[in-house]
Amino acid sequence: MLGARWQVGSVQIGKVVEFEAPLPGGGAGSMIPDAYPDAVREMPWLIPDFATEDGHLRIAIQSVLVETPTHRIVIDTCVGNGKRRSIPLFNMWSTEFLANFEAASGWRRADVDMVICTHLHTDHVGWNTMADGDSWVPTFPNARYCIGRTEYEHWSGGLDEHDSAELLRDSIQPLFDAGLVDLVAADQQLLPELRMLPTHGHTPGHASVVIESNGERAVVTGDMMHHACQIGRPHWGSDFDSDTPAAVETRRSFLASVAGTSTLVLGTHFGGPTIGRVEADGDAYRFAAVRSGITS
Repeated sequence: MLGARWQVGSVQIGKVVEFEAPLPGGGAGSMIPDAYPDAVREMPWLIPDFATEDGHLRIAIQSVLVETPTHRIVIDTCVGNGKRRSIPLFNMWSTEFLANFEAASGWRRADVDMVICTHLHTDHVGWNTMADGDSWVPTFPNARYCIGRTEYEHWSGGLDEHDSAELLRDSIQPLFDAGLVDLVAADQQLLPELRMLPTHGHTPGHASVVIESNGERAVVTGDMMHHACQIGRPHWGSDFDSDTPAAVETRRSFLASVAGTSTLVLGTHFGGPTIGRVEADGDAYRFAAVRSGITS
């Protein structure tokens, strides 16, 4: 695997970024309504890695790349190109994601063995498929696509929310048509080194991904947390959560379980270094970045 990477036992972890920018937080409709710049600056450890001097949040939309001794895996597939979405930020993108994917990983699309969807929001499933003329086809044609059964049943239940109908049509159904989907339990063991971790709240079937090898451990959060500021302020919810109280409780429980341990936490939307360890900080926590490279 080329590019930025971290080692967890015999497993390598990397990332490919589709979008990264500092965005102002705070106010209704924002990713984190409580994250006003003044409140963000009260956590100086966020700056400069995870926030700007002005208190704006560094946000990324990215895929996590995992290479075990036997499998090449993509966790979450960003927004995708040419997808019509009602949220202007996500509508009809045209990015160099696939070229960046090959440069970051050294893989071809056909080399990917597994794609894991932490949940089915539009910025996590877009590159599940790509345009082929007037059709949508699987981007990773040899991969098994692991989708949470509870998550799929929720979003395929006729809801018209978060572009669910359009998203299912262009980013999920073509996978079923190709026979590539495995509907999995929220706590399913996928490989000897990878298992799902139930972290509901953001969506009803949301799951994070645990990577364990040779006594070392990392967790890919998905949207259990959107930004490192929620480590310092676990009670800060997101307007994108389907059940904010449940999401807050899930986050508190997770942070308590990893604080002060060697567990690496990879925040799916964390810009900058992306990965680090959770440390106790008074009544809450802080995030200590781990730079790219071998961590063991």
